[in-house]
Formats: sequence, structure tokens, C-alpha cells
Amino acid sequence: MLLASALPDRTDSYVQFMTVLILFVFVLAITAFVTRWIGGYQKGRSAGANMELIESLRLSNNKYVQIVRIGRKYLAVAVCKDTVTMLSEIPEEDLNFPEGSSGSASTFRDVLAKIQKERILEKEDGRDE
Repeated sequence: MLLASALPDRTDSYVQFMTVLILFVFVLAITAFVTRWIGGYQKGRSAGANMELIESLRLSNNKYVQIVRIGRKYLAVAVCKDTVTMLSEIPEEDLNFPEGSSGSASTFRDVLAKIQKERILEKEDGRDE
């Protein structure tokens, strides 16, 4: 008698658990899709051909020195909590860009591929010894 009454409770609990699990996975998938869509939308809106942040150096919590490309000019600017001040114009030949870059920012995929290549080379060097 006791076994027969306990069986439907276990089945109901299992069905409830599976329902919650499926709903959780569904909400997680929708969240990932919407996040990617909004990220792509914002990237498309903010991608300009005339302005680009080249490099940034943090001085304190709210103070940065940044090198910015505006058109064909490179500017050093001080960015504080409430103000942005132009420090000077920098000639392009005075800037040091990483190899294979003309001042454009690397994508995450490029950085990840570079790290993977370096790890493969390190493993191969370790086997040769």
C-alpha cells in the first residue's frame, strides 16, 4: 500500500524536475541568442572609420591617458571622471604598432589563435629536448 502511494509522487517530482530543467535550458539559450544579437547590433552602430582608441594607460581609478586616432591624426588625451583634455598631437611615425597591425584593434579570435599557436610551439620545443 505504501509503495503504490509513493510511486505517483516520485513520478510527479521527476516530471517537475525535467520541466524546470527544460525551461532553464530554453531561457539560457534565448538569453545567449539575444546577448549576441544586441552585441552585434551595438558593434555595428559604433564601428566608425574615423575614430578609434589605439591604446589606454590607467593612471588611477578614474584617470587615463589614451591615444586616439581621429581621421588621420593621432591624439594623446587625458580622460578623467568629468573631463577629457587633449594633451598633444602625436606624429604617426612616433607610434609603435604591433607587427601585422596598422593601429587597428585585434579581435578576440585573433588573440586566441595567437595564444594557441604559441602553446603549440612551446610543446614542440619541449619535446625536442
